[in-house]
Amino acid sequence: MTDVAFQVEEKIAEMASRLKQFLAAQHREKPLVMGIHTGGIWIAERLRRGLEIAEPLGHLNIAFYRDDFSRIGMHPRVTPSILPYAVEGRHIILVDDVLYTGRTVRAAMNEIFDYGRPASVSLAVLIDRGGHELPVQADVVGSTLLLKAGEHVKLLGPEPLVLEIRRS
Repeated sequence: MTDVAFQVEEKIAEMASRLKQFLAAQHREKPLVMGIHTGGIWIAERLRRGLEIAEPLGHLNIAFYRDDFSRIGMHPRVTPSILPYAVEGRHIILVDDVLYTGRTVRAAMNEIFDYGRPASVSLAVLIDRGGHELPVQADVVGSTLLLKAGEHVKLLGPEPLVLEIRRS
């Protein structure tokens, strides 16, 4: 187990700054922030505060939307998504901790579209570790990590947030 060499909170603050610039350049006003369970929620809450967005945070649980559901089986503690607002016609900032294959993001977008058709969906991730299997790209990335075979990155938290690289 190895700690990654940067401070997670500093990266999130940088992400908030880049998100402000991105949203302004795209003319996306009054966005909603949604985090993917669990690490994405921790990061999304910090980004929501950094962007000074008053509306509550949306919590996405994509367990039922996974394309490997039959392979990994049912998790006994699956909780529903919580979206305390209408998404129809709104700009969404979707947040996750790690972008790897792109399958989690695809599942999250399926969940969002079940609630309505947003005007746009922007993706912000703390770590892009490459290895994408789907054409998914984040609009804002905290850091890119190239990991060796058998290595995985894991965000631990919520207080403090610590990023670890683990070998399987």
